[in-house]
Amino acid sequence: MNLFFWRKQEKREEPQSQVIDENSVDADILRALVSDDTVTKEMALNIPAIGACVNKIADTVASLNVKLYKRDGEGQVEEVKGDIRTKLLNDDTGDALDGSQFKKALVVDMLLDKGGYAYVNKDKRTVRSLHYVEANRVSFIRNADPIFKDYQIIVNGRTYEGFQFIKLLRNTKNGYSGTSIIDDSPILLSAIYNSMNYEKQIVKSGGNKKGFIQSARALSEKAMTALKAAFRNLYSNNTENVVVLNEGLSFKESSNNAVEMQLNENKLSNENDVCKCFLIPPSIINGGATYEDKKLYLESCIMPILERFQCAINRVLLLEAEKSNYYFAFDTSDMLKADIEKRFKAYEIACKNGFMQIDEIRAKENLPAFGLDFIKLGLQDVLYYPEDHKIYTPNMNQMADLDTLEMTQNLASAPEEESDQEGGNEDVQS
Repeated sequence: MNLFFWRKQEKREEPQSQVIDENSVDADILRALVSDDTVTKEMALNIPAIGACVNKIADTVASLNVKLYKRDGEGQVEEVKGDIRTKLLNDDTGDALDGSQFKKALVVDMLLDKGGYAYVNKDKRTVRSLHYVEANRVSFIRNADPIFKDYQIIVNGRTYEGFQFIKLLRNTKNGYSGTSIIDDSPILLSAIYNSMNYEKQIVKSGGNKKGFIQSARALSEKAMTALKAAFRNLYSNNTENVVVLNEGLSFKESSNNAVEMQLNENKLSNENDVCKCFLIPPSIINGGATYEDKKLYLESCIMPILERFQCAINRVLLLEAEKSNYYFAFDTSDMLKADIEKRFKAYEIACKNGFMQIDEIRAKENLPAFGLDFIKLGLQDVLYYPEDHKIYTPNMNQMADLDTLEMTQNLASAPEEESDQEGGNEDVQS
């Protein structure tokens, strides 16, 4: 008697939270698989215009200090001093990088890589240190739900939660990985880099034109070897710069030189295109920037990055109980020193015309309020207390209560005016 045993195999489903995202493959590897003519982060920094724009933006952001502010129930704002988190962001991060280098590294990775990442080292609820992590060492695991998104960050094979990292991202749609300038403009950067390589070949060849040798008769192997060696020495830009062509040999050009291709004009045009990618006026990099150029640079390029940086810091470094009253913000007063006269002039006009008060202006400048409970009216000689409904006139030293004040009106001339009007009517009738 034969016995047969059959056992049902269990089908195990992989947890949804551990589905590996195909988009989490490193961008450099993916671009290398798709195209052979790609520009990496290191190659992009070799382009002078790219390096100048990236360093200008990163240095501007790194030069600004981050401050912590507290907003009370009445809307008044005051700076919180002595907090360990501001010290970590501005001075000593507790890592190998200081505060300025830390912020610059995050901005550079945001512009040229998938994002800037920094691990927040906490001891329970206290932040102990901030650790910058290179973007190429970061990978991700995310779930497959397009609505309730969740992800984890992997560094050197170790898994971390997303809230453990400060993430400075550019043009992100998933919350953990952004789009770099290189991803947005691959054709432009590839053309610029290839132009630089072409110029490099011209310099290495001593500026000699490419071409081929045309012979009226067949050459021997020895003659061809000697001719190749002579041209090799000519294009190697060494002391040997003469090639003698015997009778029957002629040189034919196969490409134009640098002047004919107008490389200098192309370089200027490419630099302007690169500045457009970074939203920087070309005069900021080349010199001769006007006030309007600097204003455009700060408004269109720097301020959006600062807002993005502030949101990333507030989300991770603030406790849940602090998020309603506390916030981190960059101190832009030094950056706007050139504009301080015009800004204060605008405040003066607003204050004189009564649609902004001193404490409101101080709140915009992140300064503590004076606690003034009156509103200035007229030519700064009448003070109105809205809570008490009283008016004080300093030059007359009088206080008037609007609730008990009796308004009088002189009507002595009213009958005469009426009689005049009646007489006028009679004249009209007559």
